[in-house]
Amino acid sequence: MNDIVREFLVESHESLAQLDRDLVTLEREPGDRETLARVFRTVHTVKGSAGFLGLTKLEAVSHAGESVLSRVRSGDLEFTPEIATALLGTVDAVRHVLAALEASGGTSEGGGDFSATIQTAERLLPPRRTAPGPTPSPARSASGAPAAPPKPRPADVAAPRTSAVSDSNVRVDVKLLDHLMTLVGELVLARNQLVQSPGPHEDPGFPGTVQRLDLITTELQQGVMKTRMQPVANVWAKLPRVVRDLAAACGKQVRLDMEGTDTELDRTIVEAVRDPLTHLVRNAVDHGIEPPEVRAARGKPAEGQLLLRAYQESGKVVIEITDDGGGIDPARVRDKALAARAVAPEDAARMSDAELLDLIFLPGLSTAGAVTRLSGRGVGMDVVRTHVERIGGLVEVNSRLGHGTTVRLRIPLTMAIIPALVVSAGGDRYAIPQVNLLELVRLEGAHLAHAVESLHGAPVYRLRGALLPLVDLAHELRVGHKSGRDELNVVVLQADDRRFGLVVEHIHDTEEIVVKPLQPQLKSTGVFSGATIMGDGRVALILDVIGLAQRAHVLRGARERARDEPAPQAPQEQRQSVLLFDAPDGSRLAAPTERVARIEELPATAVESVGGRDLVQYRGTVLPLIHLGPRPAPAAVMPVVVFAGPSDPVGVVVGRIVDIVDDELAVRSRATRPGVLFNAVVDGRITEVLDVDALTRGAASGFVAVPRSGGGAA
Repeated sequence: MNDIVREFLVESHESLAQLDRDLVTLEREPGDRETLARVFRTVHTVKGSAGFLGLTKLEAVSHAGESVLSRVRSGDLEFTPEIATALLGTVDAVRHVLAALEASGGTSEGGGDFSATIQTAERLLPPRRTAPGPTPSPARSASGAPAAPPKPRPADVAAPRTSAVSDSNVRVDVKLLDHLMTLVGELVLARNQLVQSPGPHEDPGFPGTVQRLDLITTELQQGVMKTRMQPVANVWAKLPRVVRDLAAACGKQVRLDMEGTDTELDRTIVEAVRDPLTHLVRNAVDHGIEPPEVRAARGKPAEGQLLLRAYQESGKVVIEITDDGGGIDPARVRDKALAARAVAPEDAARMSDAELLDLIFLPGLSTAGAVTRLSGRGVGMDVVRTHVERIGGLVEVNSRLGHGTTVRLRIPLTMAIIPALVVSAGGDRYAIPQVNLLELVRLEGAHLAHAVESLHGAPVYRLRGALLPLVDLAHELRVGHKSGRDELNVVVLQADDRRFGLVVEHIHDTEEIVVKPLQPQLKSTGVFSGATIMGDGRVALILDVIGLAQRAHVLRGARERARDEPAPQAPQEQRQSVLLFDAPDGSRLAAPTERVARIEELPATAVESVGGRDLVQYRGTVLPLIHLGPRPAPAAVMPVVVFAGPSDPVGVVVGRIVDIVDDELAVRSRATRPGVLFNAVVDGRITEVLDVDALTRGAASGFVAVPRSGGGAA
């Protein structure tokens, strides 16, 4: 893709994002001449650029929209909802052409036929007074063929997602770049002074140089972070169109208001909250705001209000989605949860309204009366919470029956560099994100003896009249718990809506740390959110405060009750733990985990062929290998599942290790080839369950019947 086409795609996607908002504004305020002029200029620019680049299909589509806008500007047409729908259709068509252009590297506009879109726009044009002449030819489509009769456009067809080209670019103020360049120059000067300095003891100016270097580095860091910051308006750009289309599909009247659009977030956070925010807005329109006749019967205006509000609070960005609809009925949520057997009846009876509202985040739970293409399947809210918590955020719900609902997202400003408190336990250092930190408490001497109390066997501390649960970090992480301390260092933390005290051995200092991702082995523990490298080069793990609170059973809300008492399953003795893996051809297989000795990764170069069989030297023994497909290339690394045999282990070379799951294996069918016990539906996919006994016996005798890629036996 050449630079001219790339720049055209970037500018066009930015213009289309503004165009969606302006067209929705024009539909609400048809007399806004300034917005109308801006829309016309945008469409005219896209058309002119398309003509310059020889993009005939894009030029035809944008010309149809420009013709309608030209007649609206001249006063021949009044801007109506029908015109708005037609123009939004041309915007979607332009997006599809741009997506095809990007996918082809700038060589093709795709095979889409937009003649119906063009004809819809042309039908809106009033006839001009012209002199008698030949009968005009039929309207031509974007491909040059006569336009076909317009086809109804499905209401649920979505425009393509944001362009990858536009996502890879960000606009930065030139003044900010100049400032960063100046700081880099000063940083180089300070570095040169350090390099030429004889040492901290011989040079009296050394401390001053180090201090200056520290100040420059801090300012440079802040400047670079600003280049990644984007206003929350970028997340909200498509929401006016989403609300407008969804309200029309639901037969509702909804006004969308936005406050705090200039609040800034890190670009990575912006991308992470885009989908959760869109889902919450769709929920508010579809579930929250009532139809006009229902609102009128309740004494409300026919037009519902949806308010998006963003602001900064305590080092985090808060985004609120508020509707003035019917609210959430806690009793209805409880009944739905009981019907789905998501919670036990005795637990549901003890739940407060806030805990009942929290049940809407359970997977599979929906309060919708019927399943539609828009909602009612019980998916989404649990994904919203998962995505928000994955970036260190929180989701809160407040609702008043008959008055409306507010969903509040508390998300960090950035995930790249964060301030953190460094503590130690069991001789290791850990970092606690400062956004979760409330205060520090130190107990010692005579006060320690009676300060810590016991409540139902759990230690608590009475902090200013409120009981604070205490969690010992060393005990939870199993890193050398100490008893009989002379002093107690307590870090008071906030997890969701609960406070608890984290007992640590030492509290060091607050630092700004660079967040590094975790390996999958540590992610599965649920108590670490990342890692960082400290000043001395050692690694410190970053604590996941919410995960730690859940592990210590501090969070005992609806989510924890649901996890402790899940929806009915088969009795544990009827469920079987199986290892899922893929063959090289992608087919799914499984084997009981009780038969799996180890999972290894072995280089293909370690394989030796002896007597027509593949063997490998393994842990002081000779391990026979069984291939489920073609032998891997010499440079490959082979995933090998080692099964315990009657005498010696056997290794099976697989394509990919998938997961370990517990399943009933209830839905079965007969095996279709040797080496397989039966077929079963595991984790939503048809899976062949290996006959491990036959496999290991065959390996000992030299003949193995096992499924290969494409069928057959080995």
